[in-house]
Amino acid sequence: MTGTTVATGTAPAASSDQLPAAGGVPGDHDLAVRTDGLTKRFRSGQVAVDGLGLHVPRGSVYGFLGPNGSGKTTTIRMLLGLVRPTSGRAWLLDGAMPEAGATVLPRVGALVEGPAFHPYLTGRANLVRLDASDATADPRTSRRRTEDALERVGLSAAAAKPYRQYSLGMKQRLGLAAALLRPRELLVLDEPTNGLDPQGTREVRHLVRELADAGTTVLVSSHLLAEIEQVCTHIGIMSRGRLLLQGERQALTDRGTAHVGVTTSLAHVGAVAEVLTGLGLTEVTTDGPTLRALLASTPPEKISAAIVHAGLDLVGLEVTRPSLEQVFVALTGEGFDVAR
Repeated sequence: MTGTTVATGTAPAASSDQLPAAGGVPGDHDLAVRTDGLTKRFRSGQVAVDGLGLHVPRGSVYGFLGPNGSGKTTTIRMLLGLVRPTSGRAWLLDGAMPEAGATVLPRVGALVEGPAFHPYLTGRANLVRLDASDATADPRTSRRRTEDALERVGLSAAAAKPYRQYSLGMKQRLGLAAALLRPRELLVLDEPTNGLDPQGTREVRHLVRELADAGTTVLVSSHLLAEIEQVCTHIGIMSRGRLLLQGERQALTDRGTAHVGVTTSLAHVGAVAEVLTGLGLTEVTTDGPTLRALLASTPPEKISAAIVHAGLDLVGLEVTRPSLEQVFVALTGEGFDVAR
């Protein structure tokens, strides 16, 4: 039995269930994943997911980010039909879930809450069994698919070892291999770097980019915001069951307050400060030959041109924008290691 969701079936027809396109949101057919008011309330009264409106564009690498306990895994389980929502709707690849699961899930590969395989079978044998359970897979090419998947996740050398002897990182790699046995239109990865060393984490980043370049939409959930930020084109940030913000990664970081750092000669620090103030920049501070100020809407090239035009030394100019974690903290007042 495996915790990795690799569904089997035949190719689906498009669902007739459609939502009207929202302002600023791609049309329905441009979204690989979309939800409307998706909510999960447990019997205890705890609301794990509250009114979620997720929009994952086709072809994107969507970082579904938030602290542990923020509702990410519950959301993914609802998307894949593993848990029924209390209210709201979810669509994968234009198919309403869970009703369209039999036809949609064959086009989806997933790794959810860590993999679980037959402990006494080898890594290779586990994949062979999974591949044989796929009714759409050609058994004549099973060996090639299995070996290719093992190689892509760096497990070829350990393929003959029993699963029970695998480390946490190796188990995670095998779960990724299971999700990659067949080409998928959508790949859903829940904490894919869990248990991996830095090299393994870099390899997962490279693999995600490779899949996206080939046209696969990747939804990757993680509490390691700084790590996932490096590979995602779009971001959604969860906290306490609610989606705080989502959109293109660059747009989300641009919404924060940017600063400019200007390095000059010590003799010109005062004059450069006057130039910055004259351009309307505020909160100008100095630290030796370096000055910092709030950038606001002033283009950096205008700053450098003004300094040079004034005959002052310009040794360096750097614009810094807040990280996604800093944006999150500004929104919630909490660090990214919080859990509820």
